[in-house]
Amino acid sequence: MTICHNWTLSKEQLSSTTLCGVYDKLPNQSDFATPDLFRTFPVSLPPCGIFDYNEKQPHYPGLNLQFVVHHSLRRSWISSLNSLPCPFDSASSDSVSTPMSTQQSNSFWKAASWVPSLYFVEGLPYIMVNVVSVIMYKNMEISNADIGIYTSLLYLPWLVKPFWSPVVDVMRTKRFWIVATQFALGIGFVGVALTLPLDNFFRYSLACMWALAIFSATHDIAADGFYMLGLREDLQSVYVGIRSFFYRMAMIAGQGAIVILAGYLEKEMPVAQAWQIVFLVLATFVVIAATYHWFLLPKVETVAQDSESASLNDLMRNLFDVFKTFFDKKDILLILGFLLLYRLGEAQLAKMASPFLLDDRNLGGLAFSTEQVGLIYGTIGMIGLILGGISGGVLASIHGLKYWLWWMLIAINLPNAVYIFLAITQPDSILLVSSCVAIEQFGYGFGFTAYMLYMIYVSDGPYKTAHFALCTAFMAAGMMIPGLFSGWLQESLGYQNFFIWVLVATIPAFVITYFLPLDPEFGKKRS
Repeated sequence: MTICHNWTLSKEQLSSTTLCGVYDKLPNQSDFATPDLFRTFPVSLPPCGIFDYNEKQPHYPGLNLQFVVHHSLRRSWISSLNSLPCPFDSASSDSVSTPMSTQQSNSFWKAASWVPSLYFVEGLPYIMVNVVSVIMYKNMEISNADIGIYTSLLYLPWLVKPFWSPVVDVMRTKRFWIVATQFALGIGFVGVALTLPLDNFFRYSLACMWALAIFSATHDIAADGFYMLGLREDLQSVYVGIRSFFYRMAMIAGQGAIVILAGYLEKEMPVAQAWQIVFLVLATFVVIAATYHWFLLPKVETVAQDSESASLNDLMRNLFDVFKTFFDKKDILLILGFLLLYRLGEAQLAKMASPFLLDDRNLGGLAFSTEQVGLIYGTIGMIGLILGGISGGVLASIHGLKYWLWWMLIAINLPNAVYIFLAITQPDSILLVSSCVAIEQFGYGFGFTAYMLYMIYVSDGPYKTAHFALCTAFMAAGMMIPGLFSGWLQESLGYQNFFIWVLVATIPAFVITYFLPLDPEFGKKRS
């Protein structure tokens, strides 16, 4: 039996880190005798692993500490590891290398070379697949019913990504996954471009969109993990706002600038050719970004190839515990109901908002051009969304989530009524329509703050990171499932009645929120 040199942490250190002890591979598990340091852990120990002081469980075994850190640092229980002094005695034959890489970004400006670009690239394919594709297919004369069904299903990879995130954690490095998926995204964008002139373009381009969705969801897993690996803990806090800003900028670029470019090109050439150029431009940009990250991303990880299989097996066993503890939570049915119903109306509106702005007036739409939609919905609307989100976060930090929950619920749902007004009056004023869209999107951003905070609230406790990932899966389901039938409903009801239905569909969110358990102190900023 070989135990890595144990060390004692002060009370202050224990309050700032969850790491308690690390042990290396044992010749035979039956030979293991629990040392005094680990007597408080009433668990069966795998042949090797890392101890979590708070959760009292071993996780993610490996052949050496550096491997364990590489495959676990994404998880919250050892997020403070790199800030600790090196606990090992260098003179010992059993010592292992410190996990701190010399290439970790230790300065603000070094991190600035990759964090903004990484999160801009993360946001771009998401918005193209789930939002901009709706505009493209609408302009290529696909019915609203088909748009609703098939583009909503593209949410599925983000829904199920918690199931394959362990594979990304243990197979190769997150740096490898980031670069590989970015090159794959470039190939996927080329694939979409090549299919658009074909007779069966809808079927073939959707296949490429599915590939883009899978690559994008995988990139999300790797990028979020690498963020915690590549930055010191204090820099992680500094860059939270910056990464969010550039992710939002990608959304504005996708819904705004790219759609405006497509609209301009549509005036000069056939629609298919215009969007073909757009996707080729995107492919070029993403490949350049992948090449940039290949050279610029810090190399902060190592791979222990011999232990990947064992680690993956252990991860899959722990995955069962993650699901069990999540679904054993008190009031889990109310929690799931809230996650699925909070945006029931908004999920249907989001799929049909762009088609409504584009459709002819005799069909109940507003007959705006693609360029104008890029300005109204993709630029002005997105700015309203961002401002609403910032306002919601600031106010929730003052009084807590419970105080603002009902106001945020009203904000995300009642402004949907502006679309009833637009469908009845069918104004041709860009200023008026932009103002209505900005109000609705501001309300959505403000109200979505409550949803995000509640997911954090629900995830608190053991397996915090994994439980939050499960919450995001239900969040994706809450957008995907209502969106599936939104196009069919719109075609059956017409735009006016459809938007009235959207408002009616907000009622279940109000009902379930009334019964929702919530700590009044949660979300308040603490000194």
